[in-house]
Amino acid sequence: MSFSDLFDSGFKNRNKGHFSAIVRVAMENGHLSAEERLFLDKLAVQLEISTEEYAEILENPLKYPINPPSLHTQRLERLYDLSRMVFVEHVLGQRQKDILARFALALGFTPGNVHYIVDKALSLLVLEVDLDTFIYEMQHMNK
Repeated sequence: MSFSDLFDSGFKNRNKGHFSAIVRVAMENGHLSAEERLFLDKLAVQLEISTEEYAEILENPLKYPINPPSLHTQRLERLYDLSRMVFVEHVLGQRQKDILARFALALGFTPGNVHYIVDKALSLLVLEVDLDTFIYEMQHMNK
């Protein structure tokens, strides 16, 4: 029995929604680089996305809605994954910030703070922090 079998189909659908959001970011430029494909492959395993589901999501990433988690920590985890995808080619510009801002809003971050959140998230990725450091720094960014 897999870990996700312990949860309802809503858990699996949230994972698919999260994965499809990351695929949308990856495909924003119309194709997947080798580095993006590798990241997606690893993330699919973590989220227990089957080979068939992976292909289906790549074919139509808009099929699954973004389901924002209710817990702030879970939102930060998803923001971390999305930020890593935006930064996967180590290029930062206004386009990357705009993409991440749209998904941060979809995750439930407030419009008034979204640009600060995106700037902080991307600056942490430049420093190559891990998930735990990312979450800590994001939670304490105003202190």
